[in-house]
Amino acid sequence: MATLRERQIYRERVLTALYEATEGNRLLGVPGRKLRNDLRIPEEDLAAACTYLAGEGLITVDWEPGNTPAMVSLTHRGIRRMEAEEEGRD
Repeated sequence: MATLRERQIYRERVLTALYEATEGNRLLGVPGRKLRNDLRIPEEDLAAACTYLAGEGLITVDWEPGNTPAMVSLTHRGIRRMEAEEEGRD
């Protein structure tokens, strides 16, 4: 089981990867398998991160059987959050 800090890091990594892969387009998604492989996040931790982020309204998730993310997309709220973070880095 991941620590609180690890869970927070996984969540941020998922959001960042989605934002970069979709270039902020909420009509595009990323397969959960690609996220898991690219980010090297254990499957159960990816599912937990996606569940949390979906609960916050930042992403949408299409689930496969076994609680595995099939397709993950940013919501409008998720895009706005990532854009605000990007503006803060400039």
